[in-house]
Amino acid sequence: MTPPARDIVLLLTHSGDHYTVDRVAEELSRRGVRPLRIDTDGFPAELELTSALGREGAEVTLRTASGELRGQDIRSVWLRRLVSPRLDESLDPAFRAGCMRESKAALEGFLDGLEAAGCRFVNPLEADLPAQNKPRQLRLAHALGLEVPRTLVTNDAARVRALFEQVNGRMVAKMLTPLSQSMAGGGAFVYTSAIGPEHLDELDGLRYSPMVFQERIDKLRELRVVVVGEQCFVGAIDASRSVAGQVDWRRSKPDEVSWEKGSLPAEVSARLVRLVAELGLVYGAADFIVTPEGRHVFLEVNPGGEWGMLEKDLGLPIAAALAEALASEGTAL
Repeated sequence: MTPPARDIVLLLTHSGDHYTVDRVAEELSRRGVRPLRIDTDGFPAELELTSALGREGAEVTLRTASGELRGQDIRSVWLRRLVSPRLDESLDPAFRAGCMRESKAALEGFLDGLEAAGCRFVNPLEADLPAQNKPRQLRLAHALGLEVPRTLVTNDAARVRALFEQVNGRMVAKMLTPLSQSMAGGGAFVYTSAIGPEHLDELDGLRYSPMVFQERIDKLRELRVVVVGEQCFVGAIDASRSVAGQVDWRRSKPDEVSWEKGSLPAEVSARLVRLVAELGLVYGAADFIVTPEGRHVFLEVNPGGEWGMLEKDLGLPIAAALAEALASEGTAL
């Protein structure tokens, strides 16, 4: 008996996410599979997920307004965004926190059941969180031959002052984890900031939270490199005309910067592809600085980094590459 076709691809995101999800859905439809958008902030209020285990084995089911799906109906899953649920604000705070934890655990259990049922994931659930470990990224990148800045992750103010001296006062600070869901912000956001001598006596906040401190690298331009499998899509941006955007281009005004097509040397591209693979990822958005001398300095790779601006402004076929990975038969990526 011929098994049923697994022709559904789940696109997991949140209710405020549009352009990139729509583009991937269009590309999936062109490939003859059925995209199904799931706004994860709608669980558990608007979605019903079930993970069951009995004598007949394990199964997972998903019920939406359009009907019920079983794990064996689903070919693949794009983990675009997993966000906290929307819960009634009138809930007691302690009960609300518990509901948040239970909902997150149930969603992760459901996704694990899909993976066990043979669904392919972009990116694999078990790889996504460890891949966000910035010190690990930098260690792997360095081991693979990519140039990285001198870096400290610390709450030790003395070590910060020592690095400041070592890099002749050219230092920046940033966070280990993002506070917003997009490059456009949408909530609290902390930019990369320059550290000057006046800041070295104001490091008391490290007692409450460590930070990342890095050597400040001279910039000719910055690159956002989107990796899908073995493909690299490169966008370049020059924020030199922006006073506010000198350290972090995201502070620039819209009329001060624009995306242009960029490129990576073949050896840098190959090392980056290998880095993404060693992190267990299919997709990653990496940031580089190109120095005035032409060196390519790796900063980080984000397993859920943004790419919509590169497709919209430059026509780079990133949605098509993601759709191809999601629509392909089999579980190996």
